Amino acid sequence: MAAIVSCHCCHSCSSLIASRRVGARIPTNCFGRLSARSSNVAPVRQFVVPRCSSSPSERGQWQPHQSREEGRSFSLRECAISIALAVGLVTGVPSLDMSTGDAYAASPALPDLSVLISGPPIKDPEALLRYALPINNKAIREVQKPLEDITDSLKVAGLKALDSVERNLRQASRALKQGRNLIVSGLAESKKDNGVELLDKLEAGMDELQQIVEDRNRDAVAGKQRELLSYVGGVEEDMVDGFPYEVPEEYKNMPLLKGRAAVDMKVKVKDNPNLEECVFRIVLDGYNAPVTAGNFVDLVERHFYDGMEIQRADGFVVQTGDPEGPAEGFIDPSTEKPRTIPLEIMVDGEKAPVYGATLEELGLYKAQTKLPFNAFGTMAMARDEFENNSASSQIFWLLKESELTPSNANILDGRYAVFGYVTENQDFLADLKVGDVIESVQVVSGLDNLANPSYKIAG
Repeated sequence: MAAIVSCHCCHSCSSLIASRRVGARIPTNCFGRLSARSSNVAPVRQFVVPRCSSSPSERGQWQPHQSREEGRSFSLRECAISIALAVGLVTGVPSLDMSTGDAYAASPALPDLSVLISGPPIKDPEALLRYALPINNKAIREVQKPLEDITDSLKVAGLKALDSVERNLRQASRALKQGRNLIVSGLAESKKDNGVELLDKLEAGMDELQQIVEDRNRDAVAGKQRELLSYVGGVEEDMVDGFPYEVPEEYKNMPLLKGRAAVDMKVKVKDNPNLEECVFRIVLDGYNAPVTAGNFVDLVERHFYDGMEIQRADGFVVQTGDPEGPAEGFIDPSTEKPRTIPLEIMVDGEKAPVYGATLEELGLYKAQTKLPFNAFGTMAMARDEFENNSASSQIFWLLKESELTPSNANILDGRYAVFGYVTENQDFLADLKVGDVIESVQVVSGLDNLANPSYKIAG
């Protein structure tokens, strides 16, 4: 049965979408911190961000607690964008055409969303991480791009895909041959030997992929592509010489991840005969979110998340990090006060993140984020909607198809701090349920990139 889309955050929005109907319920909650719920439910905290709801009963079920911002509503433009994106998620509309319909055309407050969409978004988490590295070496990017494009070539049915793969491979091989000297010159001096070794492996691997194509072995292409791209990513990481910028004075003494780290999160799954436990590999990006990623690694080393339950899993997000008791985040034992971190967003093309403000508040409507909400399993910090610097320990993973909400055409990019991606077993995030237990989270690489670790001070 079709449901009329309504927004209880902003009554004036209802006139914009009175005639817009969808065939399924819209995800009703956005991404704030959890707040206390009724006593007959496990004590988790509920979202306090504006949301759209498809029925009064649903609103009653998820009524947010009151705050000192009570009465404050989304602006007309914000709410309309949120509704349009929610409708797109449900109906599968690949773009947001605000020109159709008198209700949309009548609102001059709506921005032209088409300018925010620049081609199909990259949704592979490892590709996003490669492109997010702070390097400026055109030669290696010209090798990387055609290898990444093999993913699209493999979408062609049957063996015809191999013709496109071969063109991609020729382009990458030519770029490597012509640009090898420029690539080597871009390597950090201390990492040059390793980088050259990876380039040799890359060149040999391309020859192997060429043989796979000639043998018409389509099934072997994807695995070899991933191997080649891992070499490319390694070369690109070897181009990063130290940490590329200074963290602002007010945050420089916080735990900071000055580089990348990887963690394994082991989850015990309940009431699922097909899945008992799963280990998720998560890559944390301290180049683009040093404060946010550093805070998380510090909490991991404190075993803060070990034994904690999954506290929200609704098909749209998976969320955890709300400790037992009245606190809504991590209480630093050295101060006996909550430890919060600033909103931290790296804008594509900038050398350092912006802190404490959303991109919308800064008027950067067209800006692209370096770490977008594109990949299934994008990892970010939850926070209070109207308190940008309120994030502490609550984290969430986004579950969605990125084509439906392209980079910076949704209400998440530039509003919430992304600091990593699930790179292994991410598809199993959709199988997690409330009550599943995080048995452990362990840093498996990159711990030496953590500066100012407070867990050591605490002993």
